[in-house]
Amino acid sequence: MTSAAHTQPASELLTYDDLQAEPDDGRRRELIDGQLLVTPAPIPLHQIAVARLLALLLDTAPVQLEVLPAPVDWKLTEHTVLEPDVLVTTAEDTQGKFLAVTPLLVVEVLSPSSRRIDLILKRAVYEQAGVGRYWVIDPGVPSLDVFRLEGDGYLHIGRWEGEQAYTDTVPFEVKVIPARLVGRRS
Repeated sequence: MTSAAHTQPASELLTYDDLQAEPDDGRRRELIDGQLLVTPAPIPLHQIAVARLLALLLDTAPVQLEVLPAPVDWKLTEHTVLEPDVLVTTAEDTQGKFLAVTPLLVVEVLSPSSRRIDLILKRAVYEQAGVGRYWVIDPGVPSLDVFRLEGDGYLHIGRWEGEQAYTDTVPFEVKVIPARLVGRRS
């Protein structure tokens, strides 16, 4: 994903309504502090990892939780609206036009052009918003980095690569093996 320059004046912050007026052309549009981030459609390897993670999480999530893939708007403020690759939230929080409640888990799958956005910009927003778990999947390695909110900052729990299994119990028990998110199915 790449961030495209937007020609708005620095003093003019974009809003959720401005975002809704943008064309539907297959690009992901998000706002951080009123600044538009435009990213291209993801590459196939990215989508394979998203699809397999989604299947894994859906298979293990309890009924009171929902697992959602992008595009789903999470409106933090009028000027900050994000679309994580995958998120987990409570079922009652999915009733509106957008999510207004902080998800329990947010997952970003890296693309060559999304690294900086996912690892720096979005991570900082997720941290400030109080997302309890933040996972970053790099399908090219393959790897999984896990961050847990401790106080007001993220603690890097660790990195799992290839066939190494990571098991978490928050927001529910699940075992992730990074290589199985992108390897050939048997």
